[in-house]
Amino acid sequence: MSPQLAGVLQLTALIAALALSYRPLGDYMARVYSSEKHYRPEKWIYRVIGANPAAEMRWPAYLRGVLAFSAVSVLLLYLMQRVQGSLPGSLGFSSIDPDQAFNTAASFVANTNWQSYYGEQAMGHVVQTGGLAVQNFLSAAVGMAVAVALVRGFARSRTGELGNFWADLVRGTVRVLLPIAFLGAIVLVACGAIQNFSGIHSVGQFTGGTQEWNGGAVASQEAIKELGTNGGGYFNANSAHPFENPNPLSNLFEIFLILLIPFALTRTFGRMVGSLKQGYAILGAMAVIWLGFSALMMWTEFAHRGPAFEIAGGAMEGKETRFGIAGSSLFAVATTLTSTGAVNSFHSSYTGFGGGITLLGMQLGEIAPGGVGSGLYGMLIMAVIAVFIAGLMVGRTPEYLGKKIGTRQIQLAACYILVTPALVLGFTAVAMALPTPADSMTNSGAHGFSEILYAYTSAANNNGSAFAGLNADTQWFNTTLGIAMLFGRFLPMVFVLALAGSLAEQRPVPETAGTLRTDKPLYAGLLVGTILIITGLTYFPALALGPLAEGLAS
Repeated sequence: MSPQLAGVLQLTALIAALALSYRPLGDYMARVYSSEKHYRPEKWIYRVIGANPAAEMRWPAYLRGVLAFSAVSVLLLYLMQRVQGSLPGSLGFSSIDPDQAFNTAASFVANTNWQSYYGEQAMGHVVQTGGLAVQNFLSAAVGMAVAVALVRGFARSRTGELGNFWADLVRGTVRVLLPIAFLGAIVLVACGAIQNFSGIHSVGQFTGGTQEWNGGAVASQEAIKELGTNGGGYFNANSAHPFENPNPLSNLFEIFLILLIPFALTRTFGRMVGSLKQGYAILGAMAVIWLGFSALMMWTEFAHRGPAFEIAGGAMEGKETRFGIAGSSLFAVATTLTSTGAVNSFHSSYTGFGGGITLLGMQLGEIAPGGVGSGLYGMLIMAVIAVFIAGLMVGRTPEYLGKKIGTRQIQLAACYILVTPALVLGFTAVAMALPTPADSMTNSGAHGFSEILYAYTSAANNNGSAFAGLNADTQWFNTTLGIAMLFGRFLPMVFVLALAGSLAEQRPVPETAGTLRTDKPLYAGLLVGTILIITGLTYFPALALGPLAEGLAS
């Protein structure tokens, strides 16, 4: 079997698995977030945190809940790292330095999971399982809660109430993420991923000495790392490490976990707004972009240029032979079109155009299908922009799902799409202008510029993957990347929730013969075009200086 055919078969199997899970999971999540029943363990949690799950919240109160919970999470995770040396199960590792502890705390709470440290050489069992793994669940649940709040804004009318943040947070964690992650961990253990709490031990006999490894609760963390589109690896090699991702079957399963909830949330959206066709339109736009990027990435990496590529069957540098080009390319696209950031190969070693595809996937806003929750609300913001553009073309007041898109709505949507590019391009420009940050680049020229552009793109878009050629463990990068993660995560949420509140207050607008049908393929095509045009206008100059220049020169 040729590598190309193997890639097509993997993609086909992945699509089939996602299609089979789409309807049951999407409907289940709609019931979870619409239910008024509270399970006994959930009631215990509400009692401990002092929350009333039945109390409806307007958008400022919902936002305060998001920000307060996240701020406390950053503080607790920071403190756990600072006192690690005194904790049991630390494996003898010392406490984390202040700048790196801040960077890591901001990273995991913001669902970014950027790592400027070697996991197996820095974090003990308590911090890994009691700190980082817990935030993998909670940060994903926060994103889902904000997405559901926006969906309620479209579904409700003549009220500013968007539900209860604490109820949405707890339900998303207890009823959605925990059960699926539990099953996912069992599958990964069956595939060969490790799950233990062993200490550091020597492995094998090598020239010059032995190699030391520590164990850990890897399979359970790997499952929620992918399912929650988090991305932080137990080991520095991340999902390229055989303890995390042992074989091609586990690799395909991890890609499935990454895409599972973001795609299924489109059906949850359709069910909650009372029109499954609206969910299918959003799904269609996501799927077109994802399939296009997957095909383009595999074509780019399989293209043969020179004897070495011909012998290897393609660009194999930086890729695991057990996954090959197809498995690596599918993983790279899945992880950069979502906010996952896990890697099973090193994006810095991809071809110039291949590296550009990973960059562009993040710069789209990670909305195809995007992160858990963040992908859906990011795509709905773009849907509002697309409706506005269509309204300008035909001279009508734009409407979406029976809600008028007026001045306030478009201002909030515009602020949302401007925040991340401002962070990415601003920090990249400053880093390139100052002498010290440039010393962290392994490469010079276009590839070196791509390393820094990739770092801030990954941080501000809450992805977490890296080009793997940049030494980011410096005070400058730990601090600025941490700031970019926090602002890139929570500033957009402010505009999302404000938009949700303004939509929920409106009266529904009756559909007329002149109403734009947003559940048709024509609109889905308009939405895809809007996304590509806005991203192109924003990032093309920076891409031209980096991956495009490198690709054209090779």
